[in-house]
Amino acid sequence: MSLLANIRSPRDVKDLSAEELPQLAAEIRDTLIKVVSKNGGHLGPNLGVVELTIAVHRVFDSPVDRVLFDTGHQSYVHKLLTGRYPGFGTLRQRGGLTGYPNQSESEHDVIENSHASTSLSYADGLAKAYQLRGESHRSVVAIIGDGALTGGMAWEALNNIAAAKDRRLVIVVNDNGRSYQPTIGGLADHLASVRVSQRYEQVLDYIKTSLSYTPLVGAPLFETLHGIKKGLKDVLQPQVLFEDLGLKYLGPVDGHDEHAVEHALRRARDFGGPVLVHVITRKGFGYRLAEENDEDCLHQVSPARTTPAPAAVPPAPAPGRPWTQVFGDELAAIGAERPDVVAITAAMLHPTGLAKFAAAYPDRVFDVGIAEQHAVTSAAGLALGGMHPVAAIYATFLNRAFDQVLMDVAMHKLPVTFVLDRAGVTGPDGASHHGMWDGSILQLVPGLRIAVPRDGTRVAELLREAVAIDDGPTAMRFPGRLATADVPAVGKLGTMDVLRLPAQPAGRDVLLLGAGPMAGVCAEAADRLADHGIGVTVVDPRWVKPLDTALLAAARQHGLVVTVEDNGRVGGFGDAVARLLRDNDIDTPIRTFGLEQQFLEHGERAQVLDAQGLTPQHLARRITEMVAQRTPELADEGQRA
Repeated sequence: MSLLANIRSPRDVKDLSAEELPQLAAEIRDTLIKVVSKNGGHLGPNLGVVELTIAVHRVFDSPVDRVLFDTGHQSYVHKLLTGRYPGFGTLRQRGGLTGYPNQSESEHDVIENSHASTSLSYADGLAKAYQLRGESHRSVVAIIGDGALTGGMAWEALNNIAAAKDRRLVIVVNDNGRSYQPTIGGLADHLASVRVSQRYEQVLDYIKTSLSYTPLVGAPLFETLHGIKKGLKDVLQPQVLFEDLGLKYLGPVDGHDEHAVEHALRRARDFGGPVLVHVITRKGFGYRLAEENDEDCLHQVSPARTTPAPAAVPPAPAPGRPWTQVFGDELAAIGAERPDVVAITAAMLHPTGLAKFAAAYPDRVFDVGIAEQHAVTSAAGLALGGMHPVAAIYATFLNRAFDQVLMDVAMHKLPVTFVLDRAGVTGPDGASHHGMWDGSILQLVPGLRIAVPRDGTRVAELLREAVAIDDGPTAMRFPGRLATADVPAVGKLGTMDVLRLPAQPAGRDVLLLGAGPMAGVCAEAADRLADHGIGVTVVDPRWVKPLDTALLAAARQHGLVVTVEDNGRVGGFGDAVARLLRDNDIDTPIRTFGLEQQFLEHGERAQVLDAQGLTPQHLARRITEMVAQRTPELADEGQRA
């Protein structure tokens, strides 16, 4: 009989006997492997927190007690234990369960929180609110990975949490020595020494066992020695780091011993003040393929392609190599030619494509941990020292370092190249991971140039152009997964590529500007429009900042200007083109297409783009309608495009 199938709430978890918990853990792991292998998602992190999550829900009373995950990708087990097992098969599918906690899914979810190192700040604020409201019975539990502790924001929060001795806040450090790859830095070394040494507990146990039976002397001597335990910890086990902050420390605890974790959490809950519980786990635990995966313990796996995409979504163009791989290969080649080129990553060496560069030039790659702000300013320092840093960061995470890009790099006109992977619609990871903001916020930065390649060939081409610039910063953005098939140019317009021309030179109805991968979409839309007698010039700007002034003459020669981008519409490429035309007194009508300025739901990239109207069919229909408003004889065509 399935235990998991009968779990409707955490109350059901509490009702299980200790003897039933191993079976529950096994069923959870089987479910994780089955669903995540099919749908894609974060497998390794969730396999590692099965017993930990069971213990949390047996000790605390969610949703009265609030459970926060940092990052939210380790919350799948939490979903299964809070009534979402029946729908778990829809994980990361359009309209199904999200890959992170989500308030709209369950009262047990508090924060979506898929950007690392933020949970402790949320927890600090919640605990303060409960204290002010007199709700002293409520606990706040923050589960944070050791990788997230490399982020400075977490330590700012710890400093505040430790200052209040009477707030019921439990911090669970899920310590597996890895974020995506092995955790980097002094903190990682510090925690590693705890993982490999139990000498402190052994010494204390020896003292207690050996001396407690000595009449008169034993017990007092033990208390004296126990009183200097901080000194012992300094020598034998470095958890003194947390106690120096003023936090009560429990651990380390075997995170796969549910009984031990539960016992530690009960002690922490009953303490009544801030407590840090140090739990040691193994990422991918219980699944041999994950445990033996050296790269990242199957941190995130791609979905199995067993069924075709829904018929309503147009098929994607024939794919090439992954965008990330093209970048990584080209950067390694550049590294062989230029010893001044160095690479920076924020705990994502493999996901951002830097592994090949790191293997070839290990002394020229720097992993700073989950610290994008530090990564950017450190890059500024490298540039000041005569190097050309390439900072490879997910587009969504660059948001965290905007001030550093603006004030530390751009204001000093430093030659730093930002390579922004997973730009635009990223798919199943959802709202927090869509890289739809960078194209707007970087438009604000004086002197920064932005390249947007349309295909794999242009990734290599534009990367070389970017690192050749030595008088200011550059950025290159591209989506994740497989690059679209190469779209060859048929001509040039200034520095821009022309992808389609009207069949008749006089038929310049529309100047269609597509940024990055949207250039290929625009080329397909132009082919549809040509079938309806609409002359379209399709241009890939290649660099969307600054704009090539050759656009001015082209805009005057066409009846309508249309821009398409895989970025939020507000403040992006389209707005920049509209501003350029206004500033030069060009009154050609312009329409901008892009992502709606909202937090978009998860789904496959093709599904999200279809819902946003960014497909050749949608664009052709809309453009036909716009042209028809100015050309009545085409009005009927708008219904057939």
